[in-house]
Amino acid sequence: MSTKEEHLRKPEWLKIKLNTNENYTGLKKMMREKKLHTVCEEAKCPNIHECWAVRRTATFMILGSVCTRACRFCAVKTGLPTELDLEEPERVADSVVQMNLKHVVVTAVARDDLKDGGAYVFAETVRAIRRKNPFTSIEVLPSDMGGMEENLQMLMDAKPDILNHNIETVRRLTPRVRARAKYDRSLEFLRRAKEMQPEIPTKSSLMIGLGETKEEIIEVMDDLRANNVDIMTIGQYLQPSKKHLKVIKYYHPDEFAELREIAMTKGFSHCEAGPMVRSSYHADEQVNAAAKARHEKGEAQAAK
Repeated sequence: MSTKEEHLRKPEWLKIKLNTNENYTGLKKMMREKKLHTVCEEAKCPNIHECWAVRRTATFMILGSVCTRACRFCAVKTGLPTELDLEEPERVADSVVQMNLKHVVVTAVARDDLKDGGAYVFAETVRAIRRKNPFTSIEVLPSDMGGMEENLQMLMDAKPDILNHNIETVRRLTPRVRARAKYDRSLEFLRRAKEMQPEIPTKSSLMIGLGETKEEIIEVMDDLRANNVDIMTIGQYLQPSKKHLKVIKYYHPDEFAELREIAMTKGFSHCEAGPMVRSSYHADEQVNAAAKARHEKGEAQAAK
């Protein structure tokens, strides 16, 4: 790898404004008290200060903080998990009440050590939030759960408002970037979710800057749309530590704007694209856009 790639400097537009107001410190304190994890902290998300301090939103990470996979882009700890906390769904639901969230995202580490891939705890978390917070919309972001259809069915039966599963990177780079995950298995996971619950929007995220081409990015868009994915997010890959994959390219905001326009012409109901965009970024706005798109589609069909 060239010296230029090894020492690629962050451009000006990637500077982050830190905000540690009472919302931020209060939310952090509550998470510790309730022994909850967030992907915001574990994955070192660059938007944590905006989401916690300004928007007062968070993405809960259930099933522990140790992942059974070692993806080369991700900062979450890897190893063999030992915990399975069946009381966690209730604590997450109580936290959503305390935070007064209108929209909540629930993700998890990959649990390949569990036969159901964590589907039961996922589904129970959705049900607990729904029971205690009937007006809160719920987005789930699971791993591929081993590609087992019964695991996905268990989760979809809980009827989240959005099913999100990340494709992460282009087909060519998948073996190098993602541990155990397969490009086509992720597409199949998203397609099956839509077949099980056609009215539930599906969503996927792509990170760029790992050496993909523009043509490969567009191929991902086409593959997602071919599997009826409704919402797409595109963000800049940032290297969490020296042991992770290096950034090959920093995309300019104008390039993200162009990719968003291309995605919308492909038929996505919503596309969020930008240097700091992550899968859960402005998720509350995405669920509203998806609901609007469903309403407009229903009106169009009724008018025929």
